[in-house]
Amino acid sequence: MDTIALTIGGRSVATAQRFDVPNPATGGLAGTAPDVGQSELDQAVAAARAAFAEWSAKPDAELQAACNAVADTLEAHAEELAQLITAEQGKPLGGIGSRWEVGGAVAWARYTAGLSLPMQVLQDSNEGRVEMYRKPLGVVGSITPWNFPVLIAVWHILPALRTGNTVVSKPSPMTPLASLRMIELMNEVLPAGVVNSVSCADTDINMGAAMSAHEGIAKIVFTGSCGTGQKVMQSSAETMKRLTLEMGGNDAGIVLPDADPEKIAEGLFWGAFINNGQTCAAMKRLYVHDSIHDAVCDALVAYASNIKVGEGTSDDSVLGPVQNRMQFDKVSRLVAQARDKGQVLLGGGPGEGLFFPPTIIAGLEADDPLVCEEQFGPALPIIRYHDVEDALAQANALDIGLGGSVWSQDTEKAKQIARRMECGSVWINSHGMIQPNAPFGGVKKSGFGIEFGEEGLKEYTDIQVMFA
Repeated sequence: MDTIALTIGGRSVATAQRFDVPNPATGGLAGTAPDVGQSELDQAVAAARAAFAEWSAKPDAELQAACNAVADTLEAHAEELAQLITAEQGKPLGGIGSRWEVGGAVAWARYTAGLSLPMQVLQDSNEGRVEMYRKPLGVVGSITPWNFPVLIAVWHILPALRTGNTVVSKPSPMTPLASLRMIELMNEVLPAGVVNSVSCADTDINMGAAMSAHEGIAKIVFTGSCGTGQKVMQSSAETMKRLTLEMGGNDAGIVLPDADPEKIAEGLFWGAFINNGQTCAAMKRLYVHDSIHDAVCDALVAYASNIKVGEGTSDDSVLGPVQNRMQFDKVSRLVAQARDKGQVLLGGGPGEGLFFPPTIIAGLEADDPLVCEEQFGPALPIIRYHDVEDALAQANALDIGLGGSVWSQDTEKAKQIARRMECGSVWINSHGMIQPNAPFGGVKKSGFGIEFGEEGLKEYTDIQVMFA
C-alpha cells in the first residue's frame, strides 16, 4: 500500500514526501499516500485542461462507452478496493460495508453511463427554431470526505466524465488510498489527463482551498461538513466557479403513534447507524410519540443489542470503529453530556481504541447538544413528543436540512407530514436509502446543487441556446 501514487496526465507521479494513513481499527498503518502541494495541483489542472478539448468533443456514444469501461474496471478490481477501504476507513468488508460500497459505486457508474442530455427543441415554427444544448464546463475539481471514499468519488467523477468534463480529484487525507488506486484503475481505460489525482496531509497546504481558488478549475463538487463547504464557497467566489455542495445533515425521524415498534425497529437502526452513523443522510434525531415511546425504545434496543462491533476484517463484525480521533472525541463529548442529562438505554461510553458501541439515549430535549449538533457517529438521541406539530417544529428548527423520515402504518398520513419537513429528501418507513435515479441535495445550510439522475447531470453543464 506504499506504492499507490498520484496520477497526472495519465502517468504515475513519484513524490518525495508521503504521509501515514492510519488503520482506525488496529491503530497501525494502513499505508502511506503522496504528500504534494501547489506545483502538483497546477500540473494536474494543466493536464486536465489539455485533455478537455479532445474529450469534450467526443460523440455522446463514446463518452457513454468510456463510463461503462470505468464501471467494468472497478468491478474487476472490487475486492482490492474493498480491502483498501476497510484498512483505511474501518468499516467491515461484509454486510453494509466495503464490498457493498464498491458494489454501489459500480452500479452508480453504470446508471450514470446510461444517462444523456440531448439537444432540446424549444421552438420550431414559422417564427424560427430555438434549440438548447448542454455543454461541458471544463475541469471539475472533486473534494471527497472520509466516510465513503470510493462511492462518493464515483458520484463526483462519473457525471463529470459523462458530460465531457475532465477531473482533478482530491481525496480526504484520512482515506486517500482507495480513491487514489481507483483513479489509477480509471486511467487504464481513459485517455491521459481526463482524470487526475492530488493528495496531501493538509498540513503544509490546504489543498481544498487551493482547488477552490484555482483559475483553471471551472467547478467544485464538495461533500463534507457545513463549515468546510462555506470556506469552499468563499474561496470560489473570485473565479465564479459553479458549485455543488453536499454538506451536513442532522436528519430527523418522526415516529407517528400508529407505527408498529417491532416492525420498524430494524429500519430505525440502520437509518441511524449505517456506516456507524458516519453518513450525511443518516438519521441523527428520533422523535417518538409518547403513546409508543417506551415500546419503540425497547424494540430498538433489542435489535441493536445484537450488533457486533469489531475489526472490519472479521467475518462477524457488523460495524467498525469511528474513523478518526477527532470524530471519536466529538462523539464521546456529546454522549458524555447526554449521559448526564438523559437515560442511557444502550452503550453510553467509548470502547477500546476508536471503537464506540451503538449508543441510544432517551430523555433528551431540543437544546441538548446530542440533539442539536450533528454527531456523525454511533449515537442516537430519542426525543419524546405529545403533539406532532411540536415534533415537526423541532425537526425543522435547525438551519440545515438534508434528509428526514416519517414512520407510520398510514402511508398517506405519513406523506402529509413528510411534505412539511424542511429537507431535500424524505422517506416513509425508511431513512437514507438514496438511489442513482433520484435527485439528492440539501436545503438551508446543507448546501445547494443536486446530485444523481438527469438533474444531477445537468449540474456539470452550461446551457447554450441557439436561435436559427
